[in-house]
Amino acid sequence: MRYSLTYFASYVFSLLGNSIAAIAIPLVVLQSTGSVLGAGTVAAATAVPAFLAGIFMGVVIDRINRRTSSVVTDLVSAASVAALPFIDLFTDLTVGIFVLFGVIGSLGDIPGQTAREALLPAIVAESGLTKERLLGIRESIGAAVLVVGPAIAGTLVALLEGSSVLWVTAGTSLVAALITFTIPKRLGAISAATDSSAPRGAVHQFREGLSTLVRSRILILLTAISVVSGVVLASFQGLVLPVHFTAVNETALLGFVLSALAVGLLIGSGIYAVLAKPGGARAAWLRTGMIGATLGFIVITTLHSTPLILIGAFVVGLASGLFGGLVGVLSLEHIPDALRGRVMGTQNALLSLAPGIGIMGAAALTEAWSLQGAAAVIAALWAALTVVALFTARPRDLRPVVAQTPDEQPSQPGENQQVAR
Repeated sequence: MRYSLTYFASYVFSLLGNSIAAIAIPLVVLQSTGSVLGAGTVAAATAVPAFLAGIFMGVVIDRINRRTSSVVTDLVSAASVAALPFIDLFTDLTVGIFVLFGVIGSLGDIPGQTAREALLPAIVAESGLTKERLLGIRESIGAAVLVVGPAIAGTLVALLEGSSVLWVTAGTSLVAALITFTIPKRLGAISAATDSSAPRGAVHQFREGLSTLVRSRILILLTAISVVSGVVLASFQGLVLPVHFTAVNETALLGFVLSALAVGLLIGSGIYAVLAKPGGARAAWLRTGMIGATLGFIVITTLHSTPLILIGAFVVGLASGLFGGLVGVLSLEHIPDALRGRVMGTQNALLSLAPGIGIMGAAALTEAWSLQGAAAVIAALWAALTVVALFTARPRDLRPVVAQTPDEQPSQPGENQQVAR
């Protein structure tokens, strides 16, 4: 139990740092450069390196100790952010400086998330908790950070001058690294069976991980659920709702809608953590959660009134919490431990593209049609995925399995495989 608490503490500080940075860095860029285009340039310039780092660093995570990977990536994130206020002490920050250290930081962000997730099986084994309980608690903690993170960021931006707020962001990543370092190194060790299958070159390892993902029906489905969820949520949070509340002159209420979503997620994931049993009624959790989220998105799409939008956001969060933990549990079971860094790295890299795709897509639909039409198309996208998921998720895909190492897997795709079907 001790190591699960350590893991949760590290997760909180890492996520809190990301939450603060997401709000603080664009504001610091704007204050330092006076350029709205500059803020957009920084975000765009770091997106591709972050995506590539997420994919290719998975090979490194599968080659070295997972605890070490997590510590190093958090330190990279801390150093890249701390460099900005440090440089600001001696000279003016420019867009080029922000881009440079944003690219360096991207080498730690998604790989750090992947390394922390790759460490999960060992934490589960040591904690005495079921996968359902541990993943449900982690989702609840993440939801709680989503509630308090933006408020903390807003307070820090108001209290601290200029780039000084970034010292706090760097500090949270540093604390996360130090906490993770207290986890025994043996928990992050690559097993002998894993290591013996590895030394055939980085390119071969990357292709092996990608092959595992694309050949597995359930892993493709789980990836689609995560990515489409990110696209849809970003569309509503990043464009549809801001434009709507600006049009009705109630921009201050946008924060309440996002808080309603986070509170719903906190409650839903808490329910999953308490009630979900190993292997029990997994289809029901998936069905209830995805259909519930569909109904919530439909309610939001009406844009009828603020109270109705608040209710819809809460329902979306509640329903997402019900199946979010299950997605994590299934990923834990179906990804072979030897390939965990590569497969999860690819998934996280794809997920990093979701906000940009969602916001750009919503903007294009709004420009070509209308805000209401854009909202309807976005909700329809989630509804379509829900139908696909409910009809393609076979009972045997949802049954508890033990992730296999490569030497345990049948060599031919057509054989009866537990992981790649």
